[in-house]
Amino acid sequence: MIRIELDEGALGATRIAMSPLRDAFCALHLALPSRNPSWPYQEWVGPAREVWREDDRLRPLRDLLAHRPGVSDVLLPRPVGTADVYEELDLLRATDPALVRARIADCYAGLEDAPFLRPYLTDPEAACAALADAYAAWWEGAIAPYWPVMRRLVEDEVLVRARTFATEGIDALFTGLEARVRWQRPVLELTKWVEAEYAAGERRLVLVPMVFAEGCRLYSTDDPEVLTVNFQARGAAALREGAERAASVAEDRLGLLLGRGRAAVLRELGGPLTTQGLADRLGLAPSTVSEHLSLLAGAGVVTRHRVGRSVYYQLTDTGRSLLALLAGEGVLGAIA
Repeated sequence: MIRIELDEGALGATRIAMSPLRDAFCALHLALPSRNPSWPYQEWVGPAREVWREDDRLRPLRDLLAHRPGVSDVLLPRPVGTADVYEELDLLRATDPALVRARIADCYAGLEDAPFLRPYLTDPEAACAALADAYAAWWEGAIAPYWPVMRRLVEDEVLVRARTFATEGIDALFTGLEARVRWQRPVLELTKWVEAEYAAGERRLVLVPMVFAEGCRLYSTDDPEVLTVNFQARGAAALREGAERAASVAEDRLGLLLGRGRAAVLRELGGPLTTQGLADRLGLAPSTVSEHLSLLAGAGVVTRHRVGRSVYYQLTDTGRSLLALLAGEGVLGAIA
């Protein structure tokens, strides 16, 4: 169990940021032969494992993970909120050499003489450059084809969580984060196999939503100023093939009443989503989803609101009641 005590200053400084590099790191763990990923990742994991096994450019990552699968900020720099993984890789390349030596010595204590570690101690700049190149190869082979969909899911999550924080406060943000996180003011508890406690005022908190978080909830402690906690973004089901998704929509009373397309849109609206976000999750054309949403909004079961240039849709009380009565689904806490 990890206990993080947050005083008013730390709560006020809490922020939410995306990090494609952290998603790529968690995806690495899901692709390891010892893992058995759940259904949203099964279409992805076969080709990803081929990249992991066969691309020799990934050797620096394979060596580090083979000897210590945990997390160090040498592997994962502080999230800066960018959607560009190459910007994060530039930060990795620019890591202070003294910091690299210190963290490698700490994380891999007793292995300092191992050939795969020696470059980090003798030529940290070159070692970090090789590690960044390994990440880039993994990204291009296993993540990049999915990133347009992933990016929309994570950006939606950031906007929705930020809006929750701004309108309902930190209690609502933490309470709705996910099952393995428990908030009892002033302590945030994370269910992990390690034991750790952090006193109030030590560091500020950064929350990072990810698509590939299944079974790999990360928290990073090397940074003296920031605690980074990653959590599962809604919508991992978007990694499934569209045909599988369409076939999974059962012919029930809701589908018979509204049609399968509109019923699927209604089911997916467990939280605010854009038209494109719904289209990604359902494997439908955005124009089709837009038509369904217009009809549902006209019937009073869906409402819309604008955040910046994006329009978000969510269920009204009537929509929730309709789902509860006809589909028998508890949609208020639904997480994909």
